[in-house]
Amino acid sequence: MAYANALFPALADPTRRAVLERLRAGPLSVGEIARGLPVSRPAVSQHLKVLKDAGLVSDQAAGARRVYHIDPHGLGALRAWLDQFWDGALAAFKQHVEAGEERAP
Repeated sequence: MAYANALFPALADPTRRAVLERLRAGPLSVGEIARGLPVSRPAVSQHLKVLKDAGLVSDQAAGARRVYHIDPHGLGALRAWLDQFWDGALAAFKQHVEAGEERAP
């Protein structure tokens, strides 16, 4: 997972996680994202740049402003990486259960 070097540091910051949570409801401008956050609008723009570089958000022009949204490809890659742990845990659990059934009378 080559992009992990950018992905996990991007998610490590609580402000960036708050930005992602706001974008969960749909696309927003920088001003809309910044509203109510304890950081300045320029700081939110910097956080969005880190999230964009990590592949977690995308943006597009909407008149004179930029609108940001969650990038499903980046989020999907993160989920796929995390799913490998879940899949391994389920396989180990299945093996454990089946081994117990073989020993049962």
